[in-house]
Amino acid sequence: MAPENKNRATAAAILPLVGGARNIGSIAHCMTRLRLGLKDRALVQDEALKALPAVLGVVEDDTYQIVLGPGTVARVAPEFETLVAEAAPQLPLTAEELADRGAELKAARKERNATPFKLFLRRIANIFVPLIPALIGCGIIAGLNGLLVNLGWLTGVTPALAAIASGFMALIAVFVGFNTAKEFGGTPILGGAVASIIVFAGVAKITVFGQTLAPGQGGVLGALGAALLAVYVEKWCRRWVPEALDVLATPTLTVLISGLVTLYGLMFLAGEVSTGIGHGANWLLDNTGAFAGLVLGGLFLPLVMLGLHQALIPIHTTLIEQQGYTVLLPILAMAGAGQVGCAVAVYLRAKRNESLRGTIKSALPAGFLGVGEPLIYGVSLPLGRPFITACAGGAAGGAFVGLFSMLGDKVGSTAIGPSGWALFPLLQGNHGLGTTIAIYAGGLLTGYVVGFLATYCFGFTRQSLTDLNATPAPAEPATPKAMEPAHS
Repeated sequence: MAPENKNRATAAAILPLVGGARNIGSIAHCMTRLRLGLKDRALVQDEALKALPAVLGVVEDDTYQIVLGPGTVARVAPEFETLVAEAAPQLPLTAEELADRGAELKAARKERNATPFKLFLRRIANIFVPLIPALIGCGIIAGLNGLLVNLGWLTGVTPALAAIASGFMALIAVFVGFNTAKEFGGTPILGGAVASIIVFAGVAKITVFGQTLAPGQGGVLGALGAALLAVYVEKWCRRWVPEALDVLATPTLTVLISGLVTLYGLMFLAGEVSTGIGHGANWLLDNTGAFAGLVLGGLFLPLVMLGLHQALIPIHTTLIEQQGYTVLLPILAMAGAGQVGCAVAVYLRAKRNESLRGTIKSALPAGFLGVGEPLIYGVSLPLGRPFITACAGGAAGGAFVGLFSMLGDKVGSTAIGPSGWALFPLLQGNHGLGTTIAIYAGGLLTGYVVGFLATYCFGFTRQSLTDLNATPAPAEPATPKAMEPAHS
């Protein structure tokens, strides 16, 4: 079957199982998931959906999220959108079709999930997640270029590769500003225009608080703040500026006021915060590396369950912008290693539970590549104690990487998003690539082993082990929270 036919077949198989085209309110996708806004949750056939070969798992949060894996989702999503668009004219949605039960479920779910803090974190993720493909592509090119430079190969090509890899990072503030304005209801291009001030070379002629500004000072945090200010200024102008003058006055006042505040306040303040983040991360790993790695690696899965991992995305991006790599991501990626080790132990312990063993066999390849949702929501979390032992494996792997950081061998990633084995092409550190790869691989191996042993030895009581082998599969949690790859 041709790839495009395969992707369309996958989309066609999914559509009726989520209630058909009339039940789709919105369609989006991220690195690994097809995200659907459903009008009636009760119409979804969860078990049949999970049984599809292309579906790695499902997650329910503010949207219904179908895990298809990196690469696949970007090809299936357009086909799914086409099928819905083709069916829409023949399937008008009437008020009668929205059952009261579905409306009540949707309202209850929205009320439960839409706390102000979680909404804010979700918006932050919406700003940065669209940038991840460019970060990955440029990061891999940067790593390849560094390898060629170190080997002294293709010296005529490496300057071009450096330009390709660095161009996006040089202007990332503009993209952050654009996405920020779009997310918070402003005009995206005005957000990008204000954020572009931060990277303009001419700011080096401006002195603030006795210090000369530097191009790029404040980085992505400054761009986020500048664009957010621009949104509020623009909305104020829309309310008070006469309609006859709006087309001229509103963009002018938005850029002028936000630009002046950015130059004479935000750039300086955001620069201090960004510098503090960089110094803080380095100090933490230089002085408490093993302990910091233990805590970060062990707590990352619970952070994901609470949705708090999204707060780390701007921190990762700031570190990449400052240092060329984030030292936190490889440590956090160890949580996935603990999860893989845990799953292997469950597989061996669940000798007579063929359904669960089948789930583990199909999900393990994705788990090794850093896509952890199927193992978490289909294996460890429903079982309870194995989720804790998986965290223990992540803590051990994080401590391993953190220890070497404390000894002077930093391991970083030039992009966010990938995890597990998929992070190898993005690794970079302060020593040779071979050393960096060896430390990261050692951390993964430690996470696998400790996650396996902790689960095999302590993951079950005698009664829970008996129940596990007496039932076809553990019950799935009612409303699991969304999880992205170790950035996600």
